[in-house]
Amino acid sequence: MNRHIKAVRNGPYQEIVSPGVLRFLDFARLVLGKGEKHSAQSGEREAVLDFFGGTASISIRTPDGETHTFTKVGGRPDVFSGPPQMVYIPPQSSYALTARSPLDTGIFTAPSRAAIAPTWLHDASVTVKTVGRDNWQRQVYSALDNNVAAERLLAGETLNPPGNWSSYPPHKHDRSNPPQEAVLEEIYFFRIKPSQGYGFIWTYTAPDDSEGFSSVFVVEDGDTVLLPKGYHPVVAAPGYQLHYTWVLAGEERRYGAWADDPRHVWVKNA
Repeated sequence: MNRHIKAVRNGPYQEIVSPGVLRFLDFARLVLGKGEKHSAQSGEREAVLDFFGGTASISIRTPDGETHTFTKVGGRPDVFSGPPQMVYIPPQSSYALTARSPLDTGIFTAPSRAAIAPTWLHDASVTVKTVGRDNWQRQVYSALDNNVAAERLLAGETLNPPGNWSSYPPHKHDRSNPPQEAVLEEIYFFRIKPSQGYGFIWTYTAPDDSEGFSSVFVVEDGDTVLLPKGYHPVVAAPGYQLHYTWVLAGEERRYGAWADDPRHVWVKNA
């Protein structure tokens, strides 16, 4: 598996993580000009759309024949300019999206049998927390969590100030060890400001993992990193803000069900 996917712009719809690469998650990026349209069906998967930049209207028809229309979703110029807005789409639904301005959107899906209504996640439904301290302080936005009864997907965004760390202390979520840890794979989609900047992510497994790995990736603007298992701390280069959209899906759906690396957890109480 190629766990580090470099940024490539290839048409308005780019499939970045194809179905079957990971057990649960896939990911596509949709870039439209003003007035352009995109339509699709969710099939046997639930979806969450993250509006990275621009504004759209979206109409969703659910299996019960109901149509849900959200006329002005998004609005921020880019991911560095405010909290996210997302839309949750249940399985067996069709949707049509129209760009009201130049639009950049991420589409993440996972297998699902959920029978719930589409939801526009914005304003008070998106929580923001300042997490960590010193040079591992960052902003974490949680958009799709316990506020929607999705079957698998969890989604949000993290913003690192220049030079700061996140996903720290290093944590993982690849073993069933209730209530502390659940099996959840994850995708990180990175943006950097200014765009010529970079950061690093170290992906590594627990010492007793028989199929372990340890890899450091240089992440640049538009890169994607797949996290099927293991710890995954991130750092932004000095002078550059680093942002990533994070989406999880797995065998069970519990936000916060992770285990910190016991060698580094001491920093929480130092």
